[in-house]
Amino acid sequence: MPASSKPLPAPPSPSTPNIPLRKKFSYAQLQPFTLVFALAVVWILAAYFTGGVFLEARNFSNLMRQMAVTGILSIGMLMVIVSSRIDLSVGSMVGFTGMVAALVQSSARHGLVDSILAAILLGVFVGVLQGALVAYVEIPAFIVTLGGLLAWRGATKGISSGETIPLRVARLQALGQEYLSPATGAAIAIAAIAALSWLVFRRNRARRRLSLPSWSAVQVALRILLPSALIIALTVGLNSYAGVPIPVLIFLMIALLGAFVMRNTVFGRYLYAIGGNADAARLSGINLRRQVLIVFALMGLLSAIAGILYTARVGSASPDAGLLLELDAIAACVIGGASLMGGRGTVLGACLGALLMASLDNSMSLRNVPDFIQDIVKGGILVAAVGIDVVSRRRSS
Repeated sequence: MPASSKPLPAPPSPSTPNIPLRKKFSYAQLQPFTLVFALAVVWILAAYFTGGVFLEARNFSNLMRQMAVTGILSIGMLMVIVSSRIDLSVGSMVGFTGMVAALVQSSARHGLVDSILAAILLGVFVGVLQGALVAYVEIPAFIVTLGGLLAWRGATKGISSGETIPLRVARLQALGQEYLSPATGAAIAIAAIAALSWLVFRRNRARRRLSLPSWSAVQVALRILLPSALIIALTVGLNSYAGVPIPVLIFLMIALLGAFVMRNTVFGRYLYAIGGNADAARLSGINLRRQVLIVFALMGLLSAIAGILYTARVGSASPDAGLLLELDAIAACVIGGASLMGGRGTVLGACLGALLMASLDNSMSLRNVPDFIQDIVKGGILVAAVGIDVVSRRRSS
């Protein structure tokens, strides 16, 4: 070997590099835990400033019933936002589908099933229509759904002649006003905790199988114990009044199903891929148009379910029902850690964000805070959440 030659460098050590702590734990990873802490702080302050009324069983039950509608919308909105789109029409869709359900049940020939089926079919049809315009005609989702916000609100006023339609079918009202027995609520809470644990362990096994960094025992415990503690607290609080409201049960079922879809199905992974890098997703063989169409159809379906529950809870359908609910759903997703740029967000975060927004609304209403102050507070929280997201993305890059 020539004297001038140098020995080859030693191969890199397979040991894990010494990554700084701030790189190991990003804001997005800590977001669910931060939200639980923020929610606890809001509840403590609300209880203090309302003289304990906020945490009374009756008010807590009303809070959860009100939050169920926003929570269902936030789950669908999360899917849309993860795919780097937006849907501004969901509030008008809640009013439109709820009005259709009320008009159908007002006829003596139609009952509960016909009303629900009509509202759901309408919601899916509108979702498919808007999704087709976005995916195939390539009109920006902001423009399509902004037009839908105006069009479906106008359609609601048109079919109702500007009048409020009362519900006459008792079983339809029961969907928004009745409660489960305490024993049934406790059984459902146990099933929800078991499902949550299964999802966490399943995802951790999948990370190991794909040679991704797996969670430690402490991280697994936190991901199970914190949401489980919240579920137990909610169940105990609701059972101390009249039981778990039916809208809350429907919301929890949709939340668990949404979490499973987003984390454990090909469709969910496609949405994250599309939102993260649409060009790379298309080159890898993902049919972007079909996935976008499906996600808007699901948003229409969830808007219809929310519209039915909203109308059933109020007991009537009014032309202005669902006004500005789209902003509450978007705010819940952003506060819950979703990025408006797409590719990031969780169903758990969106649900916690919806609960936080509902808690703020409820507590400020109990204190008789003027409406304009409530709007300022919610707007400031939304801007702050987006600002934190922007800063965290800059640091991670």
